[in-house]
Amino acid sequence: MKEGIHPEYRPVVFRDAGSNQSFIIRSTVKTRETVKHTDGETYPVITLDTSHLSHPFYTGKTRVTDTGGRIDKFKKRYGK
Repeated sequence: MKEGIHPEYRPVVFRDAGSNQSFIIRSTVKTRETVKHTDGETYPVITLDTSHLSHPFYTGKTRVTDTGGRIDKFKKRYGK
């Protein structure tokens, strides 16, 4: 590999704002913020709005919408 053309690949803490949990993965993302993690090391940190820790699809907390009322309203408005 050529020297000086690749971004720095290092461990980064990704903090989920929705669940207030964090996880470490290696990344090339740039950030100026750092955080001291539970293992005592200091890592760069990225705050996420949602991740697999808080997204309803992955947590199994999906909401089922009531489509029956909407369908009846449509049928009443447009015939049949």
